[in-house]
Amino acid sequence: MKIIVTGGAGFIGSHLCKTLLANGHHVLCIDNFCDYYDPAIKRGNIREILDSDRFQLCEGDIRDRKFLNDAFRQPCDMVIHLAAMAGVRPSIENPVLYQDVNINGTVNILEQCRMSDIKHLIFASSSSVYGNNEKVPFSEDDPVDHPISPYAATKKAAELLCHTWHHLFGISCLALRFFTVYGPGQRPDLAIHKFTRRITNGEPIQIFGDGTSSRDYTYIGDIVDGIVRGIEYVQSRNLFEVVNLGESRTITLSELLETLEDELGMKAIRQNLPMQPGDVDRTFADISKAKRLLGYDPHTSFREGVRQFVAWYRAR
Repeated sequence: MKIIVTGGAGFIGSHLCKTLLANGHHVLCIDNFCDYYDPAIKRGNIREILDSDRFQLCEGDIRDRKFLNDAFRQPCDMVIHLAAMAGVRPSIENPVLYQDVNINGTVNILEQCRMSDIKHLIFASSSSVYGNNEKVPFSEDDPVDHPISPYAATKKAAELLCHTWHHLFGISCLALRFFTVYGPGQRPDLAIHKFTRRITNGEPIQIFGDGTSSRDYTYIGDIVDGIVRGIEYVQSRNLFEVVNLGESRTITLSELLETLEDELGMKAIRQNLPMQPGDVDRTFADISKAKRLLGYDPHTSFREGVRQFVAWYRAR
């Protein structure tokens, strides 16, 4: 198949593009290399596949409809839409930008699918849509009407838009809610990467809250496996479906730091601060639907995933 991957030079996107190429697909990567973090990192993510005759990079912004018209001229079988402004706290500082990229940009992608007669779409949603859900683990049937950050609200809005284009135009869509993805190549602004950098540099780590907040950390290889399984599933049906991709195990902030200290052989300097607006208390995925529909079966333990990340970090 020929698959368009938006945000294909990012952390998740670059891992996915490499796997798709290894599986024999043709990949058209769309990325605007924005400066949310150093664009050189994203260019490095895809450097090894730039010379592949089955990989094509189209550099541009999903808000630019003329650019998208040109990029979508070539026949493609499906779109995996990962491109977005990421991050909860930055979305509070600049909600208009997040609305523009994550909502308007998604409408542009959906419209390109409609006009290009592309009938299969995978959309990258987020566990943040659950807000401070009191019921655990979080199930796809739980209400998600109370997001606590603009980022979360844009992801829920984009899910609704995907449903609308499915209903009106027959685009088969699988919305995958990712739970805290980590591993080699992780973005530098995310906790595991940031904490590793600060510990190795002897700098203090800011701990927001008392260390009991928890996340369902999911290894990048397991996430990519879930997306790949989703390709086959969404291709063979006309549907709109929301599915969690997580590890289905929670790790507290204190446990995260202790694991990093063990793997690095260094102690963290801790600076305790109040909880930040927009941060949820915990995430915890019910993945029974992903197992049933996709055959999804994450197998990388948190400690092994952290060990792989640390090895990647040190090799750099």
